[in-house]
This record gives sequence, C-alpha cells and structure tokens, in this order.
Amino acid sequence: MKVEGTHYRTVWLEGGTVVMIDQVRLPHEFGVVRLPAHRETAEAIANMTVRGAGAIGAAAGFGMAQGVLEAPEEGCRAYIEGAARRIEATRPTAQNLFYAVERVRGAATAALEEEGLQAARQRAVSEAQSIADEDVEACKRIGEHGAALLPGRARVSTHCNAGWLAFVDWGSALAPIYVAHRAGKQPFVWVDETRPRLQGARLTAWELTQEGVPFRIVCD
Repeated sequence: MKVEGTHYRTVWLEGGTVVMIDQVRLPHEFGVVRLPAHRETAEAIANMTVRGAGAIGAAAGFGMAQGVLEAPEEGCRAYIEGAARRIEATRPTAQNLFYAVERVRGAATAALEEEGLQAARQRAVSEAQSIADEDVEACKRIGEHGAALLPGRARVSTHCNAGWLAFVDWGSALAPIYVAHRAGKQPFVWVDETRPRLQGARLTAWELTQEGVPFRIVCD
C-alpha cells in the first residue's frame, strides 16, 4: 500500500536486516525501524512494533532467517534452535508466528544436513521471503473476491485493524474496500475505536486516510 504516494510493505528484509513500519508511532508519526539481528526482531514482535497475524508471521520468518544467517559454523544447530525458541516466546498466541518459524527452521535444517551452512542460510532467506510474498498474494485475492460483493456505495463497519498494517500488504477485511475503491466504487467505512489499544482509531483510520477512502470513527 502507499504512504504519501510511496509503496511500502509492513515488513521486509534488506540483506541481514529486518525493516518494519513502526506501528507504535502511528498515526501521529510515520517511520520505520531497522533491526540488525534476530534478538532485536524478536523484541519488536514482543513490544508490538509490528502487529497483526500476517505481519507478525512475516516478521518471525525474517527473524528466523536472521538467526540462521548469524549462526556460527561451530554450534550452528544449537544457535538456530535458540533463535527459534526466542522468537516463539514473543507472542505465544500468534499462530502465524509459529508456522513461519517452523517453516524457515525446517527449510534451513534440511539444507544444512544436505549441503552445509551456506546453503542453509540461502534457503532460510528464500523461505522467509516466500512466506511474506504468499501473504501478499493471499490478501490481494481476498480483496479481489470481496470487492465483487460490495455494491457501488457500500457502507462497511470495521473492528480493530484487519488492513494492510496487520499483514504484509493489502490486508484481509480491508482489502476488498481498497480494491473496490481503486476500481471506482465509493465505499464508506464506519471505523470503531476498538478499546483498549485503539487500533481502529489509530491504524485503520490512518490506513484509510492514506488510500483516500472516506470514513468516520465510532467511539465505543
């Protein structure tokens, strides 16, 4: 999605550094944080710098890839397992997180056994990127299918944030609204405030502003 005309994903990997939108600072300030090691990425997941099932899963996958990249030749298996446990401990209810950790760890372990640590590092990064890309594609499809169900002047009520910021791109419940709006329909969104963290008022409303979709916040 776009922020002041520039396309962003919520989280991505640059070399061995995880970069993510800092959701704690929204809506008053937009910025990204750069996390050079898996410990920093784990902390960002734990303190809710990144939020939402898909975004947490992608961050966990990239963090696990960082763990593999950091692993030394001697004791690499123990280091990788330690990184997995650290990331898994951040958000014990986030199933996307466990799925991503296991998928990247499994890919890296298989490559490690067959070809060595360098191959494991490459495979870990590739697998983590695939998780993020698959999230984007799934959300885009939700948007396309859902937009077809919306009338030209739909009035939609939302709860919490199930938009772009909660995933890697597009979002789930908000994706149909975005696709419909870009196709020329005129959806209007009632955004509930969503106590106690106000993720509707802070995040959903901010996203809709960026896309130019009209809305009103409902105090709850």
